[in-house]
Amino acid sequence: QVQLVDSGGGLVQLGGSLRLSCAASGSISVFETMGWYRQAPGKQRDVVAGITRRGNTNYADSVKGRFTISRDNAKDTVYLQMNSLKPEDTAVYYCNGRLRWTTTDIWGQGTQVTVSS
Repeated sequence: QVQLVDSGGGLVQLGGSLRLSCAASGSISVFETMGWYRQAPGKQRDVVAGITRRGNTNYADSVKGRFTISRDNAKDTVYLQMNSLKPEDTAVYYCNGRLRWTTTDIWGQGTQVTVSS
């Protein structure tokens, strides 16, 4: 089964940028959709952005215009470029992939993003 490995988190100041990476152990073509979720302490895990096999994207209202999700099929990697970061973006970010023709989700291990003011 394909595994996902998240990376790229860190500590950044208000207004800064980070790029998260989600590397798959196999082909990402097995996923119908891939996305990024985040979970802040004491809160539920919420979707941040998603991208389909055809490259269609969608974003949570709170990150529209600041975050960009993309995929590199040749590298079997999905990225989340995060600009103009705010303290409220602080959370653990998880990569997700929904396997084609199933309701099975594969999750990365998560990467911490902390935005200081």
